[in-house]
Amino acid sequence: MSHKILLVEDDRAIATVITEALRDEGFELEHCTSIAQRDALLANGSFAVMLTDIMLEDGDGLDGIASVHAAAPDMPVIVLSAQNTLDTAVRASDSDAFEYFPKPFDLDELTQAVHQAAARSPKPAASGEAEEGGELPLIGRSRAMQDVYRMITRVLRNDLTVLVTGESGTGKELVAEAIHQLGARRTGPFVAVNMAAIPHELLESELFGHERGAFTGAHSQAIGKFEQANGGTLFLDEIGDMPAEAQTRLLRALQSGRIRRVGGRQEIAVDVRIVAATNRDLVPMIADGRFREDLYYRLNVVPIHLPPLRERREDIGALTRHFLAQARDEGLPQHRIDEAAVAALSSHDWRGNVRELRNVVFRLALMARDELIGADLVGDILPTTPYRTEEGQGSAIETALDDWLADARPAPGNLYHEALAVFEKPLIEHALRETQGNQLRAAQLLGINRNTLRKKLGELAIRPEDFARRS
Repeated sequence: MSHKILLVEDDRAIATVITEALRDEGFELEHCTSIAQRDALLANGSFAVMLTDIMLEDGDGLDGIASVHAAAPDMPVIVLSAQNTLDTAVRASDSDAFEYFPKPFDLDELTQAVHQAAARSPKPAASGEAEEGGELPLIGRSRAMQDVYRMITRVLRNDLTVLVTGESGTGKELVAEAIHQLGARRTGPFVAVNMAAIPHELLESELFGHERGAFTGAHSQAIGKFEQANGGTLFLDEIGDMPAEAQTRLLRALQSGRIRRVGGRQEIAVDVRIVAATNRDLVPMIADGRFREDLYYRLNVVPIHLPPLRERREDIGALTRHFLAQARDEGLPQHRIDEAAVAALSSHDWRGNVRELRNVVFRLALMARDELIGADLVGDILPTTPYRTEEGQGSAIETALDDWLADARPAPGNLYHEALAVFEKPLIEHALRETQGNQLRAAQLLGINRNTLRKKLGELAIRPEDFARRS
């Protein structure tokens, strides 16, 4: 006996494609285009699965979805939508959707999801309602961001540990904030700690707290980040910069759900959700002994990768308009931006990713004399990328890398480490030369944390003052 599917979709072309694909898979299809027709069909028949668009001819397809679940508790719902925002994905999740597909979707993936929905037992009804209002922090309708949204919605109803990866400036903390704000722990605290910004000798005290007299300068008891985040979410940023001894204590805390303050004897139970983030590749760090393999697997339960901005250029227009609105709210003049200017921004490499784009947009808002920002001003303000020459050819560093790769014969699996050993020092020296020895700007240019740069300067015996401009 074939499963009967209810398709609620007012776009005739999309409905035809889905209907033909599912009928080829052996399903029976009933198609309607409105909420009223949907409710009538559900009242008079039973369906194995319902597929519904959100924007329908007579309203929002998610309106009344609770009554649909009440009337047909054994029927999984798959949501389709051209409104490809995080808000839409979260609404679909909060409506207890079996799956959410942003348009345009992969027809094979949709077909597979229908098979899975028809074969599985129904999911339990969601508790609580979606938060209304408030701006969600992540922006972008690209396919890459849709994958991020879908992963976020899958972890909102559980406390699984999440590891967010991506280059500097891609918005990893925003993902952590979204998981917290939209999840079951939203009423608890959100506590963020940057591992790279804390001196190694103070990191354990920062995480776990300390008792009075635990070390020199510990004049009073201090509550650590784990206790501060109790009942909420603890965001561990730059986890790859965590020293080995602190990794051991963190692993123990994650395994047991208990911590002990530095200098203390009593174990303290803590209830926190962990979201960690890094811009490093932790796998080779494990091979080098710089990161514990067991800690990696404890953190990497649910991986979420944030794409660099150059891989989702179609989002740059929306991000730019969002940042212009932010600039206005912070007291800068109100501006619009024309399509030629957006195209100019979209052609840039954005090695600093979304963070760099925000800085450039704020600079545009400050410098623009007219309400409409044009491509000429973008061309004047966009920073030149030091890795490229004006003619667009490779820089001296890229040329040297190409030459080395052509001649190098590294052992299998060692290419990354051998190249790093050859080029790490000249690359840091190049950044310092470009910034006249300014460590903060050099770290931003390299896309690494300032403390990481300082550590490298010591390891490689590089003196920033040697690159300072002489008067």
